[in-house]
Formats: sequence, C-alpha cells, structure tokens
Amino acid sequence: MTAPAAPFYHPFMSTESPDPLSSRIAVISGASAGIGAAIARALASRGCRLILNARRQDRLAALARELDAPAGSVFTVPGDAAEQSVIDAMLDAAPARFNAHADAVIVNAGRGLAGSVATADPAQWEDLIRTNILGAARLMRSAAQRMVGTLEALPWQRHPRDIVVIGSIVGRHVSPFSSMYGSTKFAVHGLTEGLRRELAPKGIRVSLIEPGFVVSEFQGVAGYKPEWFEGVLDRIGPVLRPEDVANVVPFILSQPPHVHVADVIVRPTRQDYP
Repeated sequence: MTAPAAPFYHPFMSTESPDPLSSRIAVISGASAGIGAAIARALASRGCRLILNARRQDRLAALARELDAPAGSVFTVPGDAAEQSVIDAMLDAAPARFNAHADAVIVNAGRGLAGSVATADPAQWEDLIRTNILGAARLMRSAAQRMVGTLEALPWQRHPRDIVVIGSIVGRHVSPFSSMYGSTKFAVHGLTEGLRRELAPKGIRVSLIEPGFVVSEFQGVAGYKPEWFEGVLDRIGPVLRPEDVANVVPFILSQPPHVHVADVIVRPTRQDYP
C-alpha cells in the first residue's frame, strides 16, 4: 500500500506563522485620499511597514497619524509622483528607514478628466498624460530595476516582490464619456502587461487592478457634473467605495511566492458597462 503524499507546505500557508504581510515593506503613491489612502489603511492593519507619497503634505501627515500602525512603521514622502526625484526619494526611504528595500510598490497616483477626445478640456491633456502615463511608467521602471537588483541577495522563492498598478475598467473597455482619461489607462494596461511578461521569469509579480465606478473625490477633481454622477448612482448603485478596491491588494500580496494574481476587475454588482 502506497503511503499518502505529504501535504504541500509553504511557510506563507502556516497557521502558526505571523501574517505574511507583517514582514513586507510597501510604497504607495497617491496615498492621501481615495483608493490610495484605503490601501494604506488595509496594509497597515496587516502589519506592513509603509512609505506613503502624495502631493498634499498635510493630508499625508494626517493619514500617517490616523493609521493603526506601530511607531516608526510609516514614513511619508510628499511630492509629485511623476517627478523622478520624488520617485527616487520614495524608494530610497525604505532602506534608509527600515534597512531593507521595498518589496511591494503600489502604483496608484493618477488623475481623472471628464469628457471625450471631442469634448474634454485640451488644456488639461498634457498634465493628464504626464501624471497617468509618464509618472506610472517611471515608478514601474524604478521599482523593477531595484527589485531585480535585490534578487541575488534574497531570491524570490524566499521573499516575494510585487508591483501592483491601479488602472481602470475604462482602460479595458472604451467609454465615450471619458475617452481621454480612458486612453491613459489603456496605456497603463499595456505597460503593466509588458512589464509582467518581462519580470515574470525573474520571479517578480506585476499585477493590475481595474476598478469600475468608485465614489470618492475623484469625480469632483475630474470635472464630472454632479447631476451626471447622480444619474450613474441611480442606474447602477450602490457603487464601489475605495475600501472595496483596496481589499484586493492584501490578497495579492499575501499569496505564496509561486502564486501570481495578475489581473483583477472590480465592478459594482449592477454595473453593466463599461
């Protein structure tokens, strides 16, 4: 009689080991509000050490004080996440503060813009592209280079590394009411998938989260008319909260190193399109 095979074991699966996220260091761009702030709360509650970035220094400092995190486990780097010098400061902060490089980088900073190619304000196009595409690409590039550089000292099988990009459902399905914004998220979709294919053989996980309608300050900043958004709420509500999207991030990060959750779409239940 053949003895049963021993069960598969990985330390990330042990019920006796601490939360796997308690050993992780995460950088989050655009963390002062909305999805970024919700991700910070979700990861802090699991014991992650955090480097938080946003333009609004006062909001960032208030979030750091609010988080349920041990003293010294949260550090802020205010500034424009599309600037390479700010990106370098974010990534440098982890070894400076925690004596180890970040092993999770959340590419979240971005902005919206109401309207199509025909109707959106062209005066805002360059900032939209700079923030949503160039800023995201620069952070993805810098994070990838640093993660590859640490693999020899600490192989991926022993310590997972993740780049998680916050995209949008309109980066997968063309939406006439926001086609300029959507075009930047289509670009982010392509950049993320290209980086995934490049880094997967090295054991570095690159994931894309594409939310549907999320209620936050995003709508006001993007210039959507309140009556239009009220109509959306009436048609497909209740819509997502930032926390609904943020909850996906700890799930992705806590997978054992050989498991990769590459693409996640999160919609309100009643959202049919996009």
